[in-house]
Order: sequence, then C-alpha cells, then structure tokens
Amino acid sequence: MTPLPLRVLQFYVLGAVLAPIRVALAFVVLFLIWPFALLQVVGLPEETLQEPFSGWRKYLGAVLAPIRVALAFVVLFLIWPFALLQVVGLPEETLQEPFSGWRNTISHGSVYLLSRLMFFLLGFMRIRVRGQRASRLEAPILVAAPHSTFFDPIILLPCDLPKVVSRTENLHVPVIGGAFISGVPIQPVLIRYPNSVDSTTWAWRGPGVLKVIWLTASQLCTTVEMEFLPVYQPSAEEAVNPTLYANNVQKVMARALGIPATDCEFVGNLPVTVVGRLRVTLEPRVWELGKLLRKARCLPVGAKCPSEPCPVSASGQLGPTELARCLGLARPEDVEGLMNYFQQDSEGKTDSREVSLALETLEGEYDPQQLSCRAFELFSETHTETGDRRLHQDGFCAVLRLLLGTPRSDGAELYSRLCGDHSQDGLTLDEFQDFSLRHPDYARLFSTYLRLPAACTLTKPGPPPAYANGTPAAASPKSKAD
Repeated sequence: MTPLPLRVLQFYVLGAVLAPIRVALAFVVLFLIWPFALLQVVGLPEETLQEPFSGWRKYLGAVLAPIRVALAFVVLFLIWPFALLQVVGLPEETLQEPFSGWRNTISHGSVYLLSRLMFFLLGFMRIRVRGQRASRLEAPILVAAPHSTFFDPIILLPCDLPKVVSRTENLHVPVIGGAFISGVPIQPVLIRYPNSVDSTTWAWRGPGVLKVIWLTASQLCTTVEMEFLPVYQPSAEEAVNPTLYANNVQKVMARALGIPATDCEFVGNLPVTVVGRLRVTLEPRVWELGKLLRKARCLPVGAKCPSEPCPVSASGQLGPTELARCLGLARPEDVEGLMNYFQQDSEGKTDSREVSLALETLEGEYDPQQLSCRAFELFSETHTETGDRRLHQDGFCAVLRLLLGTPRSDGAELYSRLCGDHSQDGLTLDEFQDFSLRHPDYARLFSTYLRLPAACTLTKPGPPPAYANGTPAAASPKSKAD
C-alpha cells in the first residue's frame, strides 16, 4: 500500500482529537433542542399534530431552525475527513470497486453514523422503509425517483451508502463517484415525504435552498419514506436500447407512485418536455415576459406606459434605451432583466423583429393563424429566383425559440426534416402553416402556447379618452388668460 504523507498523518491525528470533542458538544446542544421541540406539542390532542402550528408555537421554529442548521453543518464538516480516508492512497482505477478492510469498517461506518446524525439534527427523525432491498448480485444498480429535493441523499442510509452516479467532474469528490452500466437488472426505489406540511420540495420555480433548509429545520419532525420495488429484469431489446429501458422503468415507477410519467428534462435552468422532435419549455418564456411587463409597466398611480412602435427590419437592432421604449417601460434600467428573453448580438443589442412578435403575441388580439402569418412576415426573406417570401433556418429557429422555448439545435434539425433536400430554398408560408397549424403533433402545441392566460396578456396602448364634444380628456381646457 502507498505510505501516507506526513501532512496527511498529522491531519488525521488532529481529526482524531477534534472529532470526539466536537461530536460530544453537538450531542449536548442536541439535547438542548428537545425542550423547545416538546413545547410545540405539549398539551395538543393527537389529531391536531398533523396540522401546521399556530400562535406562539410557530415561532419556536425561529429557535429550532438556527440551532439545527448550525449543528448539521458542524457534523457535515466532520464527515469530510472520514470520507477522505476512504479514498486516500488508492489509485484512480480502484475507485470503481467496493471498499474493503479498514476502509469499509472504520471510515465507511463513521460516514454512515455521522450522515444519519446530520439528517437527524435537521429534523429527519424517521425513515420508513417498505419492501425489501435486493442483493448486489440480483440488482447491482438502484434507481431512485422522484428527485424532488436536495434532501433525497437520505435514502442512501438504508441502502448502506452505495456509490452514486454523477458527472465525471465529481469523480474525485470522496462522497460521490461510480458509473452506470446499461443492460443489467436494476431495483427501482420510490421516495415519498408524507408530511402534512411540504417544506422539502425544491422545484425549478419556488423557494430557494436556504428557505427550504430553514422551513424543514423549523418543523418538529420530518418523515421520509422509501419503498423498494421488485427487481426489474430488462428484456433483450431493453438491454441494447438504454432509452427504451429507462422509459419502461420510469412507467413502472410512475404507476407505483400514482403519478403520470413525463419526458421532462432541464436545458440550462429551464425544464423542458419533448413534443415530437422538439423540446419545448413547460411554460413559454414569452408568458413569463408578459407577467414581468405587466408588473413593470404599472406606474404608481396604476396607469399604463405607452409603448413606441419597434423599427422592424432584418437589420433593426435595439439597444437598452430603444428596447425600453418599445416595451413601454418608464425607466430604462427596468429593461436589464428583460433582455435575456431575446437573442442578443455581440454588442448586446436585440433583434427588433423578436420584440415586435413578442408584443403582438402578448397583446392577445391575434389567433394562432394570424400570429403564424405575422411571424412568417417578420422573419422571412425574398427568394432571389422566384421573388416570393421564404423562411430560412435562422428565422425558423428564432420563431420557435421565442414562442415555444425550443433550443436552436432542435429547431435546426426539424427545419432540415421539413425542407428535405431543399433546405437552401426555405419554407413557404403554406409549408410553415402546415407545420404550425395542421401538423398532428405541433398544431396543438402552437394553439396552446399562443393562447395566453389573462395574467400574461398586455393592454395595447390606445388613444386617450375623449369628452362628449370630442376634446381629448388628457388635454387641459385653456383658461381665458391663455
């Protein structure tokens, strides 16, 4: 075995002294938590314990949360030396094999106990286990779902801390590592949080990490339930087709959970789903733009800011000041957070055609057919030979990105399929509407995404109201002195 460097030995000796002292102090403070936790439930009938606390009891969370979080982070840092002991001195090729000897008995056992203590301090006092875990020979891989919170690693404890499939960048992190081998039997594992108050869910749009930790640590007790399903034996077709294998396992797990199976994934920080050959955002970004504009356009007195017509052309680029005027914003600084909804060039300017199409969509005065015509009119170019208008790949991808949230790579691939061998000629209006209005997969998508909810629509600026004699109400009547 490779001898340990002197600095590493000193680090372990220091840890051997500090660890018991720190753990002892953590347990002392842990017992100080119980009086406050007991105060939350004392005198309450059993049937009311499932309801959120009210009155003075709910303020105890302000006492429990900081103590619990602080102690949990102390234990988290104590885990690191023991996790490091598991891998120190091992060549990289052996990291894929199970640990043995003292690495498994001392280091692995210490990581397990400290991990359980950390979750216990955060309020996870109960881990319910249903079903029976298969042996490593029966199912070398466990697949857990749904992944709804960063507390999900707690399920590693009843599984005796198996290795986790992760990105290759995390291979050298002591707690993470491993690889997935397609075609072998797997055992599905379901995760549930059956609590009366959902404080754990961390979604793409919702409370942030710190808020989720604070809310969970404020609860008296948080329960997690995991269920081992029977081992899934792949068929011959599934063994050579990982996508088919994963989809079928997903359906089995969704059926057991009583929820629908979806094809959602993340592109950047946005969740997308698959429709035909396109990935589209679950909620179009143009809807989000509408909500933000409704909020930003409101003046203190509740009036709406009038917008100026956009200089629409293929070369029309808008800087922040021009974009603010087109969007009807009173203050140019309000446009900074909205520029990300449009594509920008190297100078940070926005295509005026995208802005114009977005505003016409948000005004809600056009049906999908009219909007498809308008999109084609804005982004098409005159064909050099025939003289008619054609929509080319760049414009096609821009329309799909703006209205559906589709990545450019998906739009380019679909464009090539629609055009066939004549991609250089572009799409005619009829061909574009065959795709957007009459295609069996995509027509419903366009009709749904282009019918905006009321919370996203904008009021189109109109002429000011007039008096009965036709004088604009905004104009002040002149006095005789004038």
